[in-house]
Amino acid sequence: MNCCLFPKSKVETSISTTNAESKSTNESSRDHPSAQVASGSTTTSNAESSSSTSKAGEDLKIASQLRKFNFNELKSATRNFRPESLLGEGGFGCVFKGWIEENGTAAVKPGTGLTVAVKTLNHDGLQGHKEWLAEVNFLGELLHPNLVKLIGYCIEDDQRLLVYEFMPRGSLENHLFRKGSLPLPWSIRMKIALGAAKGLSFLHEEAERLVIYRDFKTSNILLDADYNAKLSDFGLAKDGPEGDKTHVSTRVMGTYGYAAPEYVMTGHLTSKSDVYSFGVVLLEMLSGRRSMDKNRPNGEHNLVEWARPYLGERRRFYRLVDPRLEGNFSLKGAQKAAQLAHLCLSRDPKARP
Repeated sequence: MNCCLFPKSKVETSISTTNAESKSTNESSRDHPSAQVASGSTTTSNAESSSSTSKAGEDLKIASQLRKFNFNELKSATRNFRPESLLGEGGFGCVFKGWIEENGTAAVKPGTGLTVAVKTLNHDGLQGHKEWLAEVNFLGELLHPNLVKLIGYCIEDDQRLLVYEFMPRGSLENHLFRKGSLPLPWSIRMKIALGAAKGLSFLHEEAERLVIYRDFKTSNILLDADYNAKLSDFGLAKDGPEGDKTHVSTRVMGTYGYAAPEYVMTGHLTSKSDVYSFGVVLLEMLSGRRSMDKNRPNGEHNLVEWARPYLGERRRFYRLVDPRLEGNFSLKGAQKAAQLAHLCLSRDPKARP
């Protein structure tokens, strides 16, 4: 059986005001696989007699449309989790490509039926279990064209797996930053930005309850065959404030370079925290630069701080534009994107859209 199904160290995505920078160096490249999944849902099975399984069942909210797989079905679907099926590896575990029946749970011959991504969970204790539950409970209920679809789950003894729609274009991160990748055309970048914004807007304004995503970044934006953007990985998502509360107080987690400064400083989380992160991603798409890049010259490590002087200046903003576009972009569109990023990155959360 593949080593990804056994315990291993977890990539911690938490940040704090004291140790944020040291935890960020290679995080964006390690967090998520390239051709991918999203986040999932889960339920209790007949074989779940172990205490860990029964405890998990107490916290789960199972959506009726989710398919319930057994471990052997997913083992067969991924061809025994063999290396050739591996899509990627991160702190959460591994993601494998598999094939299942269009409307069932049985494995089928590769290249037939429904192509899926099967996400395994490392056995790394309470935090990993909490994030797995969050993925299950949120994505099991949330349905939107710009959220990755959770198809089903497996909870059997100590195994925790999630099954998602397969996203053939992989992550936005890979298209922007992977060595050797062709530069995304301007029109595709803006299509992705719009799709990601729609997904975030759904969480904030249209879902039955306000959801704060808390981990909006390029590696969590996955792309289908037509470059439609879909948000994935809801392991850090939180329910928004209720009643007359203005924020949620929580342990500071996320990815350094994307997290809103007021959240890092106070632990106060609002939907405006996500808006700030959207501004960072929009700036990455505009510039072709990572949010944090220690390989850049001094003064350019932090993308937001480097870009601020140019964002508000119509005559200077062109210095932000990705040189790999070679001038093939809409001047008016780029100006509007820069203006929007500037608003989203406001230090005052109330000034953000």
